[in-house]
Amino acid sequence: MLFITNRVLDQSIKLKVGRKITFKLSDNQAQQSVYFCRRNAIDDYEEVGSQNFLDELKNSPYNQMLVYLHGYSNLPEPSVFPRAELLQWLFDQQKKNEVLVLPMIWPCDADMGAVQDYFDDQIAADASGYAFARVFEKFLGWRDESSNLSAPCLKRINILAHSMGNRVLRATFDNVVHYYRPSGVPLIFRNIFMAAADVVNESLEEDHGGKYICDAARNVVVYYASDDLALRASKVANLKNDVASRRLGHTGPEDMAKVPKNVYAIDCDDFNSKYDTFGHTYFSTDSLGNPGLVFRHMWEAIRTGRVPMPHPDDRTLILTTSFFK
Repeated sequence: MLFITNRVLDQSIKLKVGRKITFKLSDNQAQQSVYFCRRNAIDDYEEVGSQNFLDELKNSPYNQMLVYLHGYSNLPEPSVFPRAELLQWLFDQQKKNEVLVLPMIWPCDADMGAVQDYFDDQIAADASGYAFARVFEKFLGWRDESSNLSAPCLKRINILAHSMGNRVLRATFDNVVHYYRPSGVPLIFRNIFMAAADVVNESLEEDHGGKYICDAARNVVVYYASDDLALRASKVANLKNDVASRRLGHTGPEDMAKVPKNVYAIDCDDFNSKYDTFGHTYFSTDSLGNPGLVFRHMWEAIRTGRVPMPHPDDRTLILTTSFFK
């Protein structure tokens, strides 16, 4: 499995294609150095370099890519990679060689559950936006150099950001505009899925940094649930630091009239707590291990390029089992 990371490594920051790498999990500083790598097996990783990485993506038999940005307090093992593998398996079950899952791993804290770790991860998420903005620019430069009329790169790209991964996503595009593209980000992604987003629920409005997320994608799909217990704890933690705001993953956008027309809000209240103890990680399988409702909804959006809704003009939906019948 190919992946990108800005976690601190035990090795030098200097590129060396083919070297074995290991994560320094005790250090959750967000590096500005970015590593393009491959996971061969559990705890078996090697650096492949950006050029080889991007060339391999172009030559891959997969038609589309899904960049996966994980949430708070998720370490590479046993959290991020196994979940990415599960997503890959689910997509392969739908259609072979259609969607390739690419984890982008940012530096969560190694200690689980502490409130202080939550704020450490917030800092790491914001700081990771600088590094991943460089990844975005590197990709655009490679695309311009390597894709032409005689050999175009036709792969569609999607993003799935979960929980605090949405904070990384917001910071990334904010930094792209601030440092590289003051005229705005190009429309390069087919779908951006924001699942249980741990950002304020006004984030996608015009006067907030998340507006660039909407500019970068054809569709922006927000999955939310009011009884998400992890986000409830997040709200309490933020209140301790005088941040009084409802989370996007709890309520959906604060006001649909204030977000762009390509934003869709999907209410997952009917099933999120049945899929996961905290009702927070409900984007892959149901309690029986079958493709869950959010995954099936994402798959249709990826497959068709259109967000499944009861009527073409709808932008909000209460997602239930009856929707796919």
